Amino acid sequence: MSTLTKNPGESKDEVKQPNAVEVNKSVENHKQAAAHHQEAAKHHLDAANHHESGHHDKAHTSAVLAHGHSSIASDHQKEDAKNHALGAKH
Repeated sequence: MSTLTKNPGESKDEVKQPNAVEVNKSVENHKQAAAHHQEAAKHHLDAANHHESGHHDKAHTSAVLAHGHSSIASDHQKEDAKNHALGAKH
């Protein structure tokens, strides 16, 4: 039997408390999103430095890497948001 709690300020909405598997999924999604955001930031800074040094080809490569990491981070954020939304409906 799950424990139900009420949302603050909403007397009739009940939210199921997440189980350990749901919590672990959420933690992992947050950690993965954060790691990819950090990698994206690193590559963006590299791109800026390459542009300043006149190495525009290297800057473009770094920018593409940054965008890839941003996209992956976004995927993890969406997955976590989806899990939160599904958990709130049970």
